[in-house]
Amino acid sequence: MRKIVEKSIRGRAWVVADESDSWFVAEDDLLQRILAARGVAESDVQKFLNPVVKDYMPDPFVLRDCETAVDIIADSIIKNEKIAVYGDYDVDGITATAIVVKYLRAIGADVVWHLPTREGEGYGLNQNAVHQLAQDGVKLIITVDCGISGMTEVDLAKSLGMHVVVTDHHSPEDTLPNADAVVNPKREDDTSGLSYLAGVGVAFLVLVALNRKLKSFGDDALKEKLESVNLLNFLDCVALGTICDTMPLIELNRAFVATGLKVLNLQQNLGLKTLMRVAKVDRVSVYAAGFVLGPRLNAAGRLDSANPALNLLLTDNPLIAHELATKLDEMNHERIEIQNVIMSQATEIADKCCASGRCSLFVCGDNWHGGVMGIIAGRLKDKYNLPTCVATRADGVVNGSGRSIVGVNLGAIIHDALGQGIISEGGGHAAAAGFSLPAENEEKFCDFLEQAVLHQMGGAVPIPDIVVDAEMDAAGATMKLINQLSKLEPFGQGNPEPILALRGGTLVFATVMGHTGCHLRGQINTSAGTRLDFVGFNLVGTPVGDFLLDEANINTRIILLGRLVQNNYNGRTSAQLVLEDIAI
Repeated sequence: MRKIVEKSIRGRAWVVADESDSWFVAEDDLLQRILAARGVAESDVQKFLNPVVKDYMPDPFVLRDCETAVDIIADSIIKNEKIAVYGDYDVDGITATAIVVKYLRAIGADVVWHLPTREGEGYGLNQNAVHQLAQDGVKLIITVDCGISGMTEVDLAKSLGMHVVVTDHHSPEDTLPNADAVVNPKREDDTSGLSYLAGVGVAFLVLVALNRKLKSFGDDALKEKLESVNLLNFLDCVALGTICDTMPLIELNRAFVATGLKVLNLQQNLGLKTLMRVAKVDRVSVYAAGFVLGPRLNAAGRLDSANPALNLLLTDNPLIAHELATKLDEMNHERIEIQNVIMSQATEIADKCCASGRCSLFVCGDNWHGGVMGIIAGRLKDKYNLPTCVATRADGVVNGSGRSIVGVNLGAIIHDALGQGIISEGGGHAAAAGFSLPAENEEKFCDFLEQAVLHQMGGAVPIPDIVVDAEMDAAGATMKLINQLSKLEPFGQGNPEPILALRGGTLVFATVMGHTGCHLRGQINTSAGTRLDFVGFNLVGTPVGDFLLDEANINTRIILLGRLVQNNYNGRTSAQLVLEDIAI
């Protein structure tokens, strides 16, 4: 790594993977430099730039217990037993539930589903729900995006005469649940190499295996139904769940998302088509999936029950689809209002914590709405560049969510805290996790989090460096370059949008933008005499915003850091920089 800026306006160092002394990069060379810096071998470049599912798709039976799971599900289908799909209330769980239910419905299986409520039942299998499913005549429970920590609930289900197949992607505890099959690529004895999959990705591979198994049967009626099912059409949901669960967009995930976005834009799912229309999305990108559609699907589970979101994905009725999409849109606006109030309170607490030089954040408030804890944690993580857990305290219990930075596996920390009895419930993966603990253990958890982060970071406080993909002359920030960089899509966790340091610019102006007063926009002059627009979201009130909005700094030579995007305004298309930082 080569340091190109010692200390920016935000107090960060900028480093670039390229060791060359020259900061000028020709447009045609930039793509190759970025690919090399991201570890893409020259022989894999074309495969990376053109991700196709069939090129990455493994034999699904490489997943441990997949064959056993498929045998049990197939047997239940043939016997026409009632099957319950038990999911989760986030987008990953909702989409995973949707594809399994849609598949089983399509082949004529007797299927019901259950999504727990965040506030009432909490994450994962619930004993009351298991009792109810048994009373309803369910003979097989298939979990999706949950179940790996449901030891007691699985035992209960089996004692009530039900089979249980667990499909999940969260980190297991030392002992697996006593289910009839446990399909989870994070099992210690799983050698598939697919631990990066989302819950919906695991569920999809199980469906691929099940489809193959059922086709081997001699039932003509079943074969006819199977012929009507095209599993690739489920990739719209697989892409949504993968993106919204911030899974790394590498290998099979990259292919899932690239193909899934194409399926999404075909608008074959009536519910998603309607939600796109209500949310004013003409074409779905990773950004639109993660920050427009995803939050609306998530809003239901955050505020109440996730059922409206799942019903939207399953419905074939245009009137019902419109009603549900509108309801989700309204719930999302309500969620934003709640979130903004809590964010303000949480930031005050976080500022005090950071003043003490911590390398992790644990922020807790009384009676905060539990549905927005993960969002607040993500915002604070981005603001302070620290692993962050945010929780709400009520009736002697603390419930929260965490988001992590690169290099800190938060899921492993939560797993260890559970093993030591510091928390009562918890689970997750490297980037995100959820947890519950008695209020009297707050300080103990806070100290445990700090020490665990220090241990993972080798005793060093996380350094707020920004890794830059390339530095170049601002004059090269053109639509031609944007079109070149678009070949790297889809962008997301594990394959972020390229971060560029643009030199040779002088500030023309900057002004506040938007009704909230939090954003800014402006322009720079480049060395070629052209102008480049920039926007800065949530930068007003930060050192970057203070500098840019000070008229005394007009005509100052600055280096800009950010992501190049295509800006469409009044029928005009131009290059625009989404600003993250500046240096003098």
